[in-house]
Amino acid sequence: MRYGVNEQGYYGDFGGAYIPEMLYPNIEELRQQYQAITNDASFKAEFESLLKDYVGRPSPLYLAERLSEKYGANIFLKREDLNHTGSHKINNAIGQILLAERLCKKRIIAETGAGQHGVATATVCALKGIECVVYMGEVDMERQAPNVARMKMLGAKVVPATSGSKTLKDATNEAMRDWINNPLDTHYIIGSVVGPYPYPEMVAKFQSIISLETKKQLLEHTGRELPDYALACVGGGSNAMGMFYHFLDDESVKLIAVEAAGKGVESGHSAATTFLGKEGVLHGSRTILMQTEDGQVVEPYSISAGLDYPGIGPQHAHLYKINRAQYVSITDDEALNAGLLVSQLEGIIPAIESAHAFAYLEKMKFKPNDNVVICLSGRGDKDLDTYIKHFGY
Repeated sequence: MRYGVNEQGYYGDFGGAYIPEMLYPNIEELRQQYQAITNDASFKAEFESLLKDYVGRPSPLYLAERLSEKYGANIFLKREDLNHTGSHKINNAIGQILLAERLCKKRIIAETGAGQHGVATATVCALKGIECVVYMGEVDMERQAPNVARMKMLGAKVVPATSGSKTLKDATNEAMRDWINNPLDTHYIIGSVVGPYPYPEMVAKFQSIISLETKKQLLEHTGRELPDYALACVGGGSNAMGMFYHFLDDESVKLIAVEAAGKGVESGHSAATTFLGKEGVLHGSRTILMQTEDGQVVEPYSISAGLDYPGIGPQHAHLYKINRAQYVSITDDEALNAGLLVSQLEGIIPAIESAHAFAYLEKMKFKPNDNVVICLSGRGDKDLDTYIKHFGY
């Protein structure tokens, strides 16, 4: 793949493995074994079987007729919200739990923001009977209380992160500390395309099923397998990488990643990483992140718990730097209004993360026959309290 990783674990200037010495054996074990394990026929068979019979794939590609009429193009929704557990996160969780089994790991840790990755991880651990500990920011635990309850019901231990902004960044820090203290028996299921190599490539590969299916389904719908535009929201960037993966080398496909501007990119309350960030190291890889002049991480903000992360995955940083993908941002209010619009035009309440991608349609101009694919990465049940408070229902 032209835009893929090199043998040293870098996407252009970004990537690598910037890790404490104690984690070196874990990362080296993963680097040496994950390709062989994931390319093994028995792994592929079990992965594909679980995606089909447990997750419910392929997820539909739905032509949203009323949105299409409003925006003057063919708007297709890749329905990851219909997956078991309600989002795209289950694709990666299935892949990594099978990998952990083959690495003979007895304990799983994970971090979560909106809770969707935590629920997906708790689900696959219950499926496989493996101990599960999920780190979650104290603020996120409060605004995503139903997902906390789901994780506990599935048998996971949910540990609050009480430092910093008490959100996703801090939960990731706590998970990293746990892994450093338990390097032998524990596998860390990272939920996005972030972290030290090989995690960004591994997660992207497990999520690439999104664009693989989209190609086939778009061909059935339109006679063309390539869309004119592919859109997805981006925090760390796992659903966006899955949506872009099989279109990266097709230069005619315009890739648009939508970040969270929060209360405005220059308000001091934002998570618009590419607009506000610069190159540095975050959670084990070189990427673009929001930081002060002396390199301290700037606390991000978004009304969406899944998008308030101060960086993006290293492959996204590469795609941004070489202009292969366009990175834009949408405010809280724009996203919430888009979520309401999709609900009332299509009868689908999207996760607030996904609503950021829908909101960008307002800023685009289309030709009548343009085919536009949006990754509807999760359903909005988890965000109902936020919608209700904002609109006063």
